[in-house]
Amino acid sequence: MSSDEQSPAEGSTTNKPRIPKTASSVHDVTADKPPFGSRFLTDEADVWSQNAWDHVPPPTDQDEVISAALSKQKSAPVPEEEKQKYNEKPAKHWDNFYKANASNFFRNRKWLHLEFPELKAAAEPDAGPMVIAEIGCGAGNAVFPLLEANKNPHLHLKAYDYSSHAVKLVQNNPLYSAPPLGTIESAVWDLTSSELPPGLEPGSVDIITLVFVLSALHPQEWANATSNIHKLLKPGGLVLIRDYGRYDLTQLRFKGGRLLDDNFYIRGDKTRVYFFELALTRRYTDELALLFTGSPASAASKANNTVHIVEENEEPSDSDPSARTTPLTPPDSSGRTTPTLAEVEKSLSSLSVNASEHAPHKAGAIHPILENLSPAEGSHPLFSTVQLGVDRRLIVNRKRQLKMYRVWMQGKFRKLEPEVDGGARGSD
Repeated sequence: MSSDEQSPAEGSTTNKPRIPKTASSVHDVTADKPPFGSRFLTDEADVWSQNAWDHVPPPTDQDEVISAALSKQKSAPVPEEEKQKYNEKPAKHWDNFYKANASNFFRNRKWLHLEFPELKAAAEPDAGPMVIAEIGCGAGNAVFPLLEANKNPHLHLKAYDYSSHAVKLVQNNPLYSAPPLGTIESAVWDLTSSELPPGLEPGSVDIITLVFVLSALHPQEWANATSNIHKLLKPGGLVLIRDYGRYDLTQLRFKGGRLLDDNFYIRGDKTRVYFFELALTRRYTDELALLFTGSPASAASKANNTVHIVEENEEPSDSDPSARTTPLTPPDSSGRTTPTLAEVEKSLSSLSVNASEHAPHKAGAIHPILENLSPAEGSHPLFSTVQLGVDRRLIVNRKRQLKMYRVWMQGKFRKLEPEVDGGARGSD
């Protein structure tokens, strides 16, 4: 178990009860305060009483930490002659991963219903016929919790992965052969392929989930992936995304010999990972919004998304066994590394659209492929942005007394309806 997967009972140094979570912690940057239910650190003595604290701004020396980490990585990238072997057969490396870890590595993602209430609504008794496709299903850690909670007899779940061993794990789950309600079907399929998955017609899916999937693709594969998602969805259908954010702890702790390209790495198990950029200012551009809509997200759709997950051991872990588990930022002279409530509120108030209008542009913030991306399915815009947020969270390992700063992305994009006057933009 990695350092950010400790169970709530391990290493507890306090008898204070766990603060319950009842709703998403998505925070609109135009709002004055984050939603009710967020967990703020108001007393430094309480830092070890919980496994995570919400709405945490970056440490004061984060810029220096980022610069030092990236400089070391760029000084020793993956040699050019070795890059091709890592990109030739990515499914093989994920097969090896699931053979080694079976279904024990990732915990069931029971938090999805809080962050994506559309999934919960689709499983209600009166929701009617619904098709949900989980692409990059792995061992089924998202699809099976949804199946267990399903109350809709007309819900049809599809689970796809390009790892044949992952699909076998799904098919061997007891719930697969005897679903309590509704149906489930799983098959091997590559999101970047030129064909749609078996058993699915174009325009037949209501919701697609991509949980830590796009980051596993080579940037050159993004256009095909987006086009396939567009083909599968009904007009008005949703794609729900959660993935790695720029300068997450995972990115900063990569050592030499792992950098494939800017913000794109190879792990110790030879699986790949990209870290996406979200700009809360007009100066920078949003990579996920560019990928799905062809333009930056509007201010209204952006959120400072600080997701709270009830059980810390349900977090997806990093598959690099050599990854460091020590905190990146040492305590200041007072011995304190965790922001207080006042510091958090000050940080959140600065996350407005105009906050960094005049800040210098970050070199390499946007992958060059996105500057001229032309999806095979047609010209942008193919989707509209419903929500695009960033989760910045302090993870506390109470057993080892460690503090780690994590960054994840979360987005919702809707397939555009056919145009009334101009033909069928965004339709299949």
